[in-house]
Amino acid sequence: MSRISGKETDVGGTEEQLQRESIAAEQLQRKRERDLKELLVWFQQNDKLPKEIEPLLLRRFYQCMFGDLAETQNLIEVNYALRNKHPHLFIKRDPLDADSKRTFDYAFFSNILPLPGITPDKCKVSLYCFREFEATKMHHTEDTRAFFMVSDCRFVMPDDAKNPDVLSEGEVQIFDMKGTTMRHISRLTISTLRAYIKFLQLAYPVRLRAIHMINCPSYLDRIVSVVKPFISEEVFKLIRFHTVSIETLYEFVPREMLPEEYGGNAGSLETLRTQTQKSLVDHRDYLMDPDHWVVEKPEKRNSNSWRFFK
Repeated sequence: MSRISGKETDVGGTEEQLQRESIAAEQLQRKRERDLKELLVWFQQNDKLPKEIEPLLLRRFYQCMFGDLAETQNLIEVNYALRNKHPHLFIKRDPLDADSKRTFDYAFFSNILPLPGITPDKCKVSLYCFREFEATKMHHTEDTRAFFMVSDCRFVMPDDAKNPDVLSEGEVQIFDMKGTTMRHISRLTISTLRAYIKFLQLAYPVRLRAIHMINCPSYLDRIVSVVKPFISEEVFKLIRFHTVSIETLYEFVPREMLPEEYGGNAGSLETLRTQTQKSLVDHRDYLMDPDHWVVEKPEKRNSNSWRFFK
């Protein structure tokens, strides 16, 4: 799902071109507004979906599928079907409970830290890294649940605080492998790993553009052999392994967007971590509201009882 004004030689021609572009942009905006209204009505009347959806999240689904209504509807249904199939990862959650606190103290917030701003080609960058390296502190299922809380929180917030109306057109993920050992890999839960990767490949409301693995250990091939069977060939081709130096990462991600510890200007990891924690607490009610996540069984649609899909 990847996608991607010349030099002025004639003033009249340039003005005419700008006018055509302006008209096209207005037409596209009107179409998007009509489509989003239609999608919202469809969502609210669909028995396969929850009662509510945030407008910004709906817009992300729509943009992810290039404005194709049928494809957007299919993506939305797959997204919520998988959520309700795995309620322990997506629904039964609280950013302030003991499991979440342990995860956030161990990792830089559920293994994923959204970085400020977007790249020149309008991609949002997220960073994964350990705060501590002791493998016994890793609890894969709880950590995965926390990852999705951070993602769900981010998807209802602007991608770029300086340009709140601009949506990212893709997702770039950076995984810092520093401290990763085979003991960490042995603590992976296969069912959780399968659900996690399936959701990212089939139901994520943004397009995955690149995955960068930095500080790769010498036994990287052994780690890859464990997870590769669960990853589609299309997604695996997006992965770049940086085995020599972090300098090669700067060829793909602007250095200034990275945290100070990685040579950038985005602030320290601790500062970014605190900001992420605040966002999660601020969105706690949203993350725990069944109206936004739970799909009722048909026979229960007219009652106040909620049941999760098996």
